[in-house]
Amino acid sequence: MKIIVITGASEGIGAEIARQLANTHKAGVGLVLAARKMDALQAVAAQCAALGAQTLCVRTDVGVREDCVSLVSQTVEKFGRIDALINNAGISAQALFEEVAADKLSWYEDVMRVNHWGSVWCTHAALPHVIKSQGSIVAVSSLAGIIGVPGRTAYSASKFAQAGFFEALRAEMKVHGVSVTTAYPGVVLTQIRQHGLNAKGEALGSSGLKEEGAMTVQACARLIIAGMERREREVVMTGKGKLGRWLKLLAPGSVEKMALNAVKAEFQPK
Repeated sequence: MKIIVITGASEGIGAEIARQLANTHKAGVGLVLAARKMDALQAVAAQCAALGAQTLCVRTDVGVREDCVSLVSQTVEKFGRIDALINNAGISAQALFEEVAADKLSWYEDVMRVNHWGSVWCTHAALPHVIKSQGSIVAVSSLAGIIGVPGRTAYSASKFAQAGFFEALRAEMKVHGVSVTTAYPGVVLTQIRQHGLNAKGEALGSSGLKEEGAMTVQACARLIIAGMERREREVVMTGKGKLGRWLKLLAPGSVEKMALNAVKAEFQPK
């Protein structure tokens, strides 16, 4: 039985990954679900258990290193192993940098702590166990970790850092037979942007991005799981994302125009 740890599993992409893994691993799977909201975690766990999965819910704030270490220790105490770690937990933000007051700039550190350091801390704690199982590590990044998006300086910075860390780790892990997959979703129909932070470091309450044609959570989760199981290096999920990656090298000005076009008018530079 494979044991898979999923952070940010109480809703959105993480919850859907858990449900799909429970549904597809008919031979059995152990799912360790981590997030801050225990009630929501337990609801997802019940759905997964109904599909045949064994589950463990661990209240975890990945922005707290001790929580990340505890998540891994509780997993190993219950199941004795870790075959995969999916670093999915994250926080969004939408604000023009010039509009962030000096006394509010600390929330940039909060975004970095959750999106980058949270995945670093969870991975560091789990790494000996994943090496032992020759398993898989997944980082759920964003197209904003490939292309800097206006109004998302904090978010892009954290996702660029995350992407760079896992790119380097991938090379280090080859000798151990561990796969490291970085997933780059575009706009996905979740509440992450509504829960994200504004210039004051408060909940934004709405999405700052245009969401026409956004990917469903179900489609995104399927691509992440497929990438993990095929042990792929990267999963870039949209045609625009793949195109933007090449254009960034060949015609960077056009990529900036694409990025600006993805942002709603009220979040455009003035």
